[in-house]
Amino acid sequence: MNIERKLAEELGVKVSQVEAAVKLLDEGNTVPFISRYRKEATGGLNDEILRNLEERLNYLRNLEDRKATVIASITEQGQLTDELKKAIEEATTQVQVEDIYRPYKPKRRTRATIAKEAGLEPLATIIMLQMTDTALEGEAAKYINQDKGINSAKEALQGARDIIAENISDDADYRTRIRELTRKKGLIVSKAKDENAESVFEMYYDFSESIEKLPGHRVLALNRGEKEKILKITLEAPKEEIIRYLEKKVIARENKYTTPVIKEAIEDAYDRLIAPSIENELRSELTEMAEDGAIKVFGKNLTQLLLQPPIAGRCVLGWDPAFRTGCKLAVVDATGKVLDTAVIYPTPPQNKVKEGVAVVKKLIEKYNISLISLGNGTASRESEQIIVDMLKELPAKVEYIIVNEAGASVYSASKLATEEFPEFDVGQRSATSMARRLQDPLAELVKIDPKAIGVGQYQHDMNQKKLSEALGAVVEDCVNRVGVDLNTASASLLEYVSGINKTIAKNIVEYRESNGSFGSRAELKKVPKLGPKAFEQCAGFLRIRGGRNPLDATAVHPESYQTTLTLLESLGLSAKDLGIGGFAGISSKVGDIKKKASELEVGVMTLEDIIKELEKPGRDPREDMPKPILKSDVLELKDLKEGMILKGTVRNVIDFGAFVDIGVHQDGLVHISQLCERYIKHPLEAVSVGDIVDVKVISVDEKKGRIGLTMKL
Repeated sequence: MNIERKLAEELGVKVSQVEAAVKLLDEGNTVPFISRYRKEATGGLNDEILRNLEERLNYLRNLEDRKATVIASITEQGQLTDELKKAIEEATTQVQVEDIYRPYKPKRRTRATIAKEAGLEPLATIIMLQMTDTALEGEAAKYINQDKGINSAKEALQGARDIIAENISDDADYRTRIRELTRKKGLIVSKAKDENAESVFEMYYDFSESIEKLPGHRVLALNRGEKEKILKITLEAPKEEIIRYLEKKVIARENKYTTPVIKEAIEDAYDRLIAPSIENELRSELTEMAEDGAIKVFGKNLTQLLLQPPIAGRCVLGWDPAFRTGCKLAVVDATGKVLDTAVIYPTPPQNKVKEGVAVVKKLIEKYNISLISLGNGTASRESEQIIVDMLKELPAKVEYIIVNEAGASVYSASKLATEEFPEFDVGQRSATSMARRLQDPLAELVKIDPKAIGVGQYQHDMNQKKLSEALGAVVEDCVNRVGVDLNTASASLLEYVSGINKTIAKNIVEYRESNGSFGSRAELKKVPKLGPKAFEQCAGFLRIRGGRNPLDATAVHPESYQTTLTLLESLGLSAKDLGIGGFAGISSKVGDIKKKASELEVGVMTLEDIIKELEKPGRDPREDMPKPILKSDVLELKDLKEGMILKGTVRNVIDFGAFVDIGVHQDGLVHISQLCERYIKHPLEAVSVGDIVDVKVISVDEKKGRIGLTMKL
């Protein structure tokens, strides 16, 4: 198989683009680096295509390795034919290779191998010739051999049937057709183990759906119900059609003596050997597809969450609400530095509202706090009411926002948080996280395992290695898309930068602490273990503001500095004048971009990127994202009425809809059918996490805490 050609077909790109990308990946370049700084080589392949290419490249290479192993094994057995070799080489999936290999694969002792050892293979051959004109018992009697455990003609026939059944089961073409039939016409059936038990899986207590139409979120729900021993899941295949197909294939001629025996062998082959195996394969296939779909949605949600715009330049009070242990507070200045912490007890059972409010007012006045970041966990509703009542009494304008606490407890108890704030308890760390994830969501959320951030579905039920790798790639792409301030970034943020691992990230921070701020990107080369390759991969994504070289504050890679300086000189400009505002309108001064690229001996795409950077140095892509909704009043579930139109923030997108925060501590569900007027296959076609949307309330169930919303206004 020509892997590059196959990848080009799958991805809808040119073979030359794939060949260049594969070469760059094999040389140890990262996806963000290739996507940003090797556009000429790959023809501008973006990070999403490159990630898919990398994943499929690994699969196809593993497939080729497996084919080589299988061919070697069959060759060793002396059974490899040109036809068999061709079939293996042309297989496009692991399943096809395993189907072909099945008859040659070393087996544990089966009923068929025992029958073969007893010398019953010639009897099976006679039956399969289907030409005998006498009863089989007489022929079978010749194979009675008590030393080998065959004590009667009946036992001999049974052994022959076992051999025939295994031969049928091992036929790759039969398996392929049966798998297709089952996939196309089979049903997944679910029953309750206890019909009277109450659970979240009640809709699956008597459920069946076509395998072809079963959506991913239902597959994962059924799997969880089965894992929790609430549901019994079975696969119902079109057995009669499959048996008819096998009979048509296996029974060459009607023979009153052999046909009944072969029919029994066919039924046994299907029931005992084929059906259980195909069921396992198809359920694994369904799960894998559901997981891939869920991981893709999780990745898109996580991207939106990480790229939420930072609320810069404000002193924030982080408020981690609780009942018995009190509400933890942390004051964080505009740079993220913790100025003060406190614990107040305004919520039950202490109810020290007056004392708590006095502490908060004092902190607001002392540190000029203009924003309160309130976690949405336990006691959040009670805390919000206290905050709203207090804000009405303040002379200066102070706003508040409710932030998703997901992962804060994981972070605050982590080794990383302990190292960052050794003198704080978990509550103080959590309150600090509440404030900081508002000031710079990306820098704060990278400290948390992406699985704990809470924008997925059934994330604990899927392949954890695959999920971690996929989400890690999402974080890496987001961090490199935004860029990182080399002089303020934490080690946990730096380790997601292209070319930087945990060790190098730690070394960068240690070097910074020992030698002071970096004055230039070139100084990175002095960091232990950061060699030329790592420098090449990371330099363009690290920013130094106010350093010796103004280009160090941009996304222009050091390898392009000379080109950039020559370009500026040709336009009568100097890098020294490159301020925060950049050189506005520089693109119009350049004129014919192709001609200029030729003059500078640089690629057109690289030159376009350099010009964009010179116009807006170090531009933050998060500026284009919807800004969070800041609040100064409270709304409760009981205040909601059908028909109300509200503004909300999309908190999570799943296969069947989107959850929207409308400020009542209970996210409302906009079902996929209510997201827009046109037909859509997936909610992500209409909304993303972080979107600010207008919604109308269509149902409120106070008892169950459920809110139904529509975006069809």
